[in-house]
Amino acid sequence: MGKTPIYFVPGLAANAKIFEFITLPKEKYELYFLEWLIPLSTNESIEEYAKRMCEKITHQNPVLIGVSFGGVMVQEMSKIIATKKLIIISSIKSNQEFPKRLKFAQITKAYKLFPTKIIINIEEYAKYFYGDYLKKRAELYKTYLSLRDPVYLQWAIYNVLHWQQKETTKDIIHIHGTKDLVFPIKNINNSKQVEDGTHAMILTKGKMISKILETECFL
Repeated sequence: MGKTPIYFVPGLAANAKIFEFITLPKEKYELYFLEWLIPLSTNESIEEYAKRMCEKITHQNPVLIGVSFGGVMVQEMSKIIATKKLIIISSIKSNQEFPKRLKFAQITKAYKLFPTKIIINIEEYAKYFYGDYLKKRAELYKTYLSLRDPVYLQWAIYNVLHWQQKETTKDIIHIHGTKDLVFPIKNINNSKQVEDGTHAMILTKGKMISKILETECFL
């Protein structure tokens, strides 16, 4: 029996480096890390975008794993191609799991005020960050949030908040942190919980997530 192909999709604006702490047995699995594409325009539908992402997959029935907005994307991709397993981390299974503040941002269009310029020009803004905590966060952003194209950022933020999925995808596996502030655990149904896991737990709890993947998700 050949190795199982696993394709990973990172979070919004993030690159594949966020998966550097995920370790799985090389004799069992082949890992592939997808990077975000630049949208054809800010009006490209998430369905059309997902089709373009699927073109980067060269195996039949792969495992798809997505983090945060990457979790939304792999769900859209699973509507186009057959998958062996569908796994999301620090994400949502439908727009019913949105916290109230994100629903409010969508209704009021407050997301248009999101300071994308800070992400685009993080090196410039980092000069004005004081204190070890802010400096450390700036370094993390520079390392892991490398996709700063303004068209992509506008498109991604819009499509997170306007995701139309109301029903949970059948047989999806959801791994979620108990201290996720972006998608609070109180709004999440049927997940494998990671104690003290934050929205960035793919970086801080990679060993634990790897164990959950191997022992509970790939049975």
